[in-house]
Amino acid sequence: MRLLGIHRGEDGVEEGAIDHERSVSAWDDRAVSQTSTTPSHGTDQHPADGHDLIRVVGARQNNLKDVSVELPKRRLTVFTGVSGSGKSSLVFATIAAESQRMINETYSAFVQGFMPSMARPDVDVLTGLTTAIIVDQERMGSDPRSTVGTATDVNAMLRILYSRLGEPHVGGPQAFSFNVASVSGAGAVTSAKGGREVKERAEFSVTGGMCLRCEGRGSVNDIDLTALYDDSKSINEGALTIPGWSMDGWQGRILRGVGLFDCDKPIGQFTAKELDGLLYHEAMKIKVEGINLTYLGVIPQIKKSFLSKDVEAMQPHIRAFVERAVTFTTCPDCDGTRLSELARSSTIAGRSIADLCALQISDLAAWIGDLDAPGAAPLLDALRHTLDSFVDIGLGYLSLDRPSGSLSGGEAQRTKMIRHLGSALTDVTYVFDEPTIGLHPHDIERMNRLLLQLRDKGNTVLVVEHKPEAIAIADHVVDLGPRAGSAGGEVMFEGTVEGLRASDTLTGRHLDDRAALKDEVRTPTGAIEVRGASTNNLQSVDVDIPLGVLTVVTGVAGSGKSSLVHGSLSGREGVVTIDQAPIKGSRRSNPATYTGMLEPIRKAFAKANGVKPALFSANSEGACPVCNGAGVVYADLGIIAATATPCEACEGRRFQASVLEYTFGGKNIDDVLTMSVDEAERFFAEGDGKVAAAHAILARLARVGLGYLTIGQPLTTLSGGERQRLKLAVRMAEDGGVYVLDEPTTGLHLADVQQLLGLLDGLVDSGTSVVVIEHHQAVMAHADWIVDVGPGAGHDGGRIVFEGTPQQLVADRSTLTGQHLSAYVGG
Repeated sequence: MRLLGIHRGEDGVEEGAIDHERSVSAWDDRAVSQTSTTPSHGTDQHPADGHDLIRVVGARQNNLKDVSVELPKRRLTVFTGVSGSGKSSLVFATIAAESQRMINETYSAFVQGFMPSMARPDVDVLTGLTTAIIVDQERMGSDPRSTVGTATDVNAMLRILYSRLGEPHVGGPQAFSFNVASVSGAGAVTSAKGGREVKERAEFSVTGGMCLRCEGRGSVNDIDLTALYDDSKSINEGALTIPGWSMDGWQGRILRGVGLFDCDKPIGQFTAKELDGLLYHEAMKIKVEGINLTYLGVIPQIKKSFLSKDVEAMQPHIRAFVERAVTFTTCPDCDGTRLSELARSSTIAGRSIADLCALQISDLAAWIGDLDAPGAAPLLDALRHTLDSFVDIGLGYLSLDRPSGSLSGGEAQRTKMIRHLGSALTDVTYVFDEPTIGLHPHDIERMNRLLLQLRDKGNTVLVVEHKPEAIAIADHVVDLGPRAGSAGGEVMFEGTVEGLRASDTLTGRHLDDRAALKDEVRTPTGAIEVRGASTNNLQSVDVDIPLGVLTVVTGVAGSGKSSLVHGSLSGREGVVTIDQAPIKGSRRSNPATYTGMLEPIRKAFAKANGVKPALFSANSEGACPVCNGAGVVYADLGIIAATATPCEACEGRRFQASVLEYTFGGKNIDDVLTMSVDEAERFFAEGDGKVAAAHAILARLARVGLGYLTIGQPLTTLSGGERQRLKLAVRMAEDGGVYVLDEPTTGLHLADVQQLLGLLDGLVDSGTSVVVIEHHQAVMAHADWIVDVGPGAGHDGGRIVFEGTPQQLVADRSTLTGQHLSAYVGG
């Protein structure tokens, strides 16, 4: 959650570009006419009541093309359009970003020096802004010590409760914190008194709740040394097999300069002292080539660099190394609770704080509700409200000790919403990024009620959304398009839901789309047997996953779908899993680098011109020396936002002029990187520009509907749906007989879902078995086989409530999924 924005008066409007002067003037005149009326009778409108619109004029952020819209305040506005059409550019990068920038400017220059500086969005006029609160899908952090309880302040309230009511009393709130270690010390302290130095004995003691064995992580690790090095080689021969460790860089210089071992001797011949120096040595200062550096043994370095982060948030190659080299087991001292024995010894009504954190939140809410402690009544009221909010928002199946990094994007977003439910704030702008993501149709109804509650309290609610069920509750709709990327960025429709439905826009035409049940389903060619699955809340599940067909695993949020699929299918030989983990990349990353396509392209350029491939990388030798391959030059203006201007030396092309003289197939490297996927696919398909490896990758990108993307476009400019499909295209290259996809419709427009169904059909028809975890009813209706997990969430779920074809599920109607799918297909 980020607190943003502040009201901006009409007098503060900044003039825009000359070519928009006429429209800006017209909009300003309208604004003045609304605020200049002086009420002469009680029936006239008060001037303050005229500020009932958020006005955007001439927005050009990212791909927006002079977008101008009027958004009603204290209403629910939904922004629709295909993935990449400009919805987030308008809502987040323009409206919310300007709100953040303006509230930051209300602080002193000294305070602003500690805050991130932000440039003004590329927009002519923005008026009527109020304080905005963004509730996005960003993961809640990768710190292994962060849990649902610590992220929502529930743990903090429980710690205070136990410090007051726990028996026996063991200390203050920090005595129950697994992030605070118990420490004590004593010694002489020298201080100045009356102009003389005085030595006094002092001692201190801090009682914390951290388990010292696992350092508050709940698990301990054991490192497999054979995964760290090849003992038949010397260090100089590349014995170390740790990601990012190269003898050509500073790591190699440190190892050669520390002097604790012979880098030319095979590690298998090291003495015990040499091996200890390599693996376990504590940090020590050394000087290499006149530079002061720090040497740290391999294992302490791995723990510091890799194991201090949540495994789920690691880059794929590092995660693969950690999973191969490190074995995690539950801490034997604290039994996974993260807390010391002292903290666990204090109880209330027979339960320790660790017991409460392990409970399902719905059960914990009931337990707190029955607790009677007049002396702590205000604290208990706050706890009850927060826990009840978890249940109301559909997260009652979680527990407080659940690592926050393991939450899905949808769960993280709803967890951030907790603090806003019941808030006394009004006239606030809430900005949501697909709040229905990861929700079963049954749960969407509950989310809709929460959004309407926020609106009815007098707040403005802005929602970026694709689901028809969520679009239906809007008071106002803004549809952007007509397509994605450079073919989008225009307002195609603005008005009511009924008006959108009657319009001829892409969203309007697809709003009432209903995928029909298939007349014939495919016949399975075999099955993967799952027996006794008990991951998380699964209750010894036995199920057969059919092969050779499209199988959809569904159920309400928290029922155990992901636990079943990821716990019992993922990791098996021949199974390729495409999860919801977000793509990470900087401004220098683009589809060409992320997919590996740039490598064969660089080699083709190098071979054709007789030079090194490194010249054709803007991150290596071919980079423009002025902007270092960024294409822009940043001017640091202190507390004022840094300004980025196109590099004059390379004119934004990122490469040295001499590199651009080399061509391949008549094109230089910049010409290639500015091609769209469709253009590049044709270019590398045949003739002088034929590169088979690059063409294969481009074909997969086009197949998932990304033909319009520029292959050199920074990943930071891609929408959530585009990133999801980019990852799908990369993983499609892996050999595997079974593909597991986790909610592939995330971020996809109604029209894009039809293309996805065609892609899934193509995979199955080519002989691949496809298993999809999905809530989207169009995908359910299109399936050959459905496995419904439920009936509820948490300990109320974890069972198979239906197995069969979509037709059988609709006819049966015995489950929530069956009832909603039946209504969807008109059964």
